[in-house]
Amino acid sequence: MKIRTRLLISFITVITLPLFLSGILVWGIAQYQVRVIEKTYGLTGAQYKSFANSMEFLQTMPEVKEFFVHMGISIVLILALTALILIFWIYGGLIRQVNRLQAATRRVQSGDLDFELKPESDDEMGELIQAFDDMRARLKENAEEKLRSDRENKELISNISHDLKTPITAIKGYVEGIQDGVADTPEKMDKYLGTIYNKANEMNLLINELTLYSKIDTNRIPYNFAPLSVNAYFDDCAEDLAMELEAKNVQFTYLNYVTEDQMIIADPEQLKRVINNIISNSLKYSDGDHRHINLRVKDVGDFIQVELEDNGKGIAAKDLPHIFERFYRTDASRNSSRGGSGIGLSIVKKIIEDHGGKIWATSREGIGTVMYFVIRKYQEVPNYE
Repeated sequence: MKIRTRLLISFITVITLPLFLSGILVWGIAQYQVRVIEKTYGLTGAQYKSFANSMEFLQTMPEVKEFFVHMGISIVLILALTALILIFWIYGGLIRQVNRLQAATRRVQSGDLDFELKPESDDEMGELIQAFDDMRARLKENAEEKLRSDRENKELISNISHDLKTPITAIKGYVEGIQDGVADTPEKMDKYLGTIYNKANEMNLLINELTLYSKIDTNRIPYNFAPLSVNAYFDDCAEDLAMELEAKNVQFTYLNYVTEDQMIIADPEQLKRVINNIISNSLKYSDGDHRHINLRVKDVGDFIQVELEDNGKGIAAKDLPHIFERFYRTDASRNSSRGGSGIGLSIVKKIIEDHGGKIWATSREGIGTVMYFVIRKYQEVPNYE
């Protein structure tokens, strides 16, 4: 019952109940006094009524004075009893919930958020308790999110530190080799300098990922969306990939099934980052001398679907739903050849979703993985003017 309703009932009760009870009491006392007067003065009922109408009777009859005193005391007692009952009724309904709220507040102050406070009534106190519990739940969620974020940031720093050590160590080794005269032929010198350049690029990639990660957390990834020709864009991408993968002894196949006039709205730089991150991740988990990457572009209704397939070791079914989560690694043990920041695919997912698309993967262990993502086609709005 609402507190306002209780107060209204209390107000009406304080007015009506004493009047009702007082009326009954006055009538009872009056009846008693009539019998006393009749017995004391020997008056009949009619005579008593005649005397009762005179001021002299009121002033000379002590029983009448006693009657009014009794009536006043009775009214006061009835009012006090009514107020006491109503106080217990209202107070009893509130104090238990106030005590529960105070106890919950003390638990929150001590840092304990792992509990639930359920309202016991459908009134203002129940609404207050529900609001308090909603606040507690939000505080708990924020605290858990902060712990998770701190844990992820520590892991990111650890991953980046580990992965920067490898190229730095290699660069130092090759520079020392040059300084010590180990690279004593033009061929060795070119090889040493080429390795130093590649390791510097690896470091630059890790730093770029770290920078982009910080922008993801604050939703400040810079996008420059523009209409792109599907064929022209992916033909250029395929040409660049063919050269890069050939240098790494990776076979590359490009298939495009889209008609010439199809367009998409995308940021060309960020979309290229998506493709590069996926391929980089594929190569990281590919073994052997016969590595293969397939790029397919298809028209699937309102979307353009891009498929990147590798013949790597594949992903276990238990790991597949988690590969786009930050810092998730399918390999429990990390090594220098399969390092990385652990945020590459999470960046990919964020970019694709910011383009209004979707990304997913299929995989079979020992056979390979296919990454799919879709981007909505661009269609010009016709002008009827």
